[in-house]
Amino acid sequence: MDHIKERREVPKEFQWHLERIFKTDEEFQKEIEAVRKQIDEFAKLEGHTTESAKTFYRSITAGNEIERRLNKLYTYASMKSDEDVANTENQAKKEQVVNLYNYASSKMYFQTPELLNTEKEVIESFYQAEPKLLEHKTNIEEVYRYKPHTLPKEEEKLLSNLSSAFGNDETTYGYLTDSDLDFGTIHDENGVEVPLTDTNFSIYIKSPKREVRKEAFERLYEVYKQFQNTITATFNGAIKQNVAMAHIKHYKTSFEAALFGDELDPKVYDTLVSSVRNHLDVLHDYYRLRKEVLNLKELHLYDVYTNLVPDTDTKYPFETASRLVLDALKPLGDAYINDLKQAFTEGWIDIYPNKNKRGGAYSSGSYDTMPYVLLNYQDKLDDVSTLAHELGHSMHSFYTRKNQPYQYGDYPIFVAEVASTVNELLLAKHMLKVSTNKNERLAILNQLLELFKGTIYRQVMFAEFEKYAYDLVEQDEVITPDKLCKKYYELNQDYFGSDVVVDKEIAYEWEKVPHFYYHFYVYKYATGISAACHIVEGILSGDEAKRDAYLKMLANGCRENPLNTLKIAGVDMTDKEVYESAIRMFADTIEEFRNELKS
Repeated sequence: MDHIKERREVPKEFQWHLERIFKTDEEFQKEIEAVRKQIDEFAKLEGHTTESAKTFYRSITAGNEIERRLNKLYTYASMKSDEDVANTENQAKKEQVVNLYNYASSKMYFQTPELLNTEKEVIESFYQAEPKLLEHKTNIEEVYRYKPHTLPKEEEKLLSNLSSAFGNDETTYGYLTDSDLDFGTIHDENGVEVPLTDTNFSIYIKSPKREVRKEAFERLYEVYKQFQNTITATFNGAIKQNVAMAHIKHYKTSFEAALFGDELDPKVYDTLVSSVRNHLDVLHDYYRLRKEVLNLKELHLYDVYTNLVPDTDTKYPFETASRLVLDALKPLGDAYINDLKQAFTEGWIDIYPNKNKRGGAYSSGSYDTMPYVLLNYQDKLDDVSTLAHELGHSMHSFYTRKNQPYQYGDYPIFVAEVASTVNELLLAKHMLKVSTNKNERLAILNQLLELFKGTIYRQVMFAEFEKYAYDLVEQDEVITPDKLCKKYYELNQDYFGSDVVVDKEIAYEWEKVPHFYYHFYVYKYATGISAACHIVEGILSGDEAKRDAYLKMLANGCRENPLNTLKIAGVDMTDKEVYESAIRMFADTIEEFRNELKS
């Protein structure tokens, strides 16, 4: 087994350059104190924020500056913490910033209620008296859009003070599933008894040995079955909290509240679900392919994650991956590539694993930092794809911040996965074009198949289940484990189809999905990949106007709502063609995989 380096042993050229944010701990601590003083100064504006155009402009710019400085502090502290999660000094820095956020919330709560207590005509007159306010008009209008859902000042203050008490159901669920559940042991490929965890389950369910997959599957869900009452209670509590908060804020339903922030028409959700439902035959064809390739008489649910093809022996050193990504993204133009090269030369990326480093990968940063990327790169094909994906996020952030002032210098969550998935798809298309190795090509196609299956169909199935659970609460029906498990099993029957044995244990899988605590988030994965497929079709057609429209979207930030932002790139999320283009790409990939096998 390779030696896992301590953080101090990792060469600097493989680390991100966080010293560009704060050079020393002393500089970080001085900023903490300076921001706290600025918050205290801001609190003196209470009762006066809309007295005049001058004080109104001062309150907006001062509030933005505090938020901007807090974001910079959190970026630094959070990423320092992720370098080595066992480093208590860095954990303390992160906690400091979280506490400072809470302090700011308690001291600055009055800004929005005071604006909403001011007649809009007064604010309109302020634009005349202080024209610089016009640069903030979109955000001001957004506040007024929330007026029907904003409470009187004292009630908002009460909710703000209670904010730290919210989310306990999710926290409890996290502790239970991450730490407290004991899944016992199973036998690995060598017959050795090994502990099963919620984390390593994802390894054993992909095992080439069927008996290992089956034992892991049955053992894991046997334990979840034992805790169905507890997890139903935490899920029910989270739903009831969101439903109650929606009603307190004068929304008709929690679903309406979830869509309101993005100004989404429910038609987006409905069109997505109906489009996927109308094309379940494509997913069922994928499972027929899987059954054929694995040469199984019966395809069980513990067979649907193991690789269709052996892992490619090809190694992809980071330098090779960097070159592949740069070549794959050339259709986005020379300017994009030249900007992207900064990621590799300016210290954006923390590349390799080290002891106690946070797992996985992400893109992060703030308006005043580089768009950093955390990786745990290990020379695998998946790592190349992850690099392209995270750089998609980072380039989106780069162009947004480069082209927008702070108040519009971020992008809506609804479009967050579009740029990253565009990069993933362009990489896969490029590698298929240049590769002459059959095993590598099959591995790339398999990777694409998993992307479509998991990001479109699986997430829509999750979305249907989540909507069902919320509807139960909205209709004052009692949520029980039996209702949830029955519905989840029925959905699995629909999505897997008649060629798959839908094992009874899958009824408990919903219990292990933390995304159900994110309040109608899962469907956004499916809308994101659907938009990305539509965009990639246009880019690879060679139509420069479509490419330029996409780049313009990346630079738009949050000046417009998500649907209008995507329309800049030629994507109408209310049009079923967007979703069907993604499903066509899935169907084409299934056929390409079949043809590659025969060649």
